[in-house]
Amino acid sequence: MSKELHLEPLTKEAFAPFGDVLDTAGAPDKIINQGLCGRYHDRAQIDIVDGRAGISLFKAEPRQFPIMLEMMERHPDGSQAFLPMSFDPFVVVVAPDAGGTPGQPRAFLTTAGQGINFARGTWHGVLTPLHAPGLFAVVDRIGEGPNLQEHWFDTPFTITGGQAHASGETG
Repeated sequence: MSKELHLEPLTKEAFAPFGDVLDTAGAPDKIINQGLCGRYHDRAQIDIVDGRAGISLFKAEPRQFPIMLEMMERHPDGSQAFLPMSFDPFVVVVAPDAGGTPGQPRAFLTTAGQGINFARGTWHGVLTPLHAPGLFAVVDRIGEGPNLQEHWFDTPFTITGGQAHASGETG
């Protein structure tokens, strides 16, 4: 038995309690490189305690619906940004903190060109691409000491989607 989670579109407003949406919505803040490049400036805050920011590459196996959410994790000492290296949508699961464990999870579906930055200490699901190659640049804390807390649910959640969601269509 599991609890059902429905996908929501990823918007800056809906995701704000959990971190930042990284995209190129709106006009660029600056035009640079001889007028050939729009800079969307300072879209996320890198929040690191006792360490430094580093860039890593993650390559995750694609998932198919329904997706089982059995656990969530958080990183108390650093934010964590995921920047897809393809234009494929992926699933982002987050939850508010409820006294040291995840509260009610929410599942979001990105659109092409969107990335996210989890705020420091935000409960989130694991990296969940829907298409190969599942390759992401990740900006997060590099440092000594533990920076991972996990919570396993007694009753898992099932994230429902479907072919329209998996292909990135919203209709």
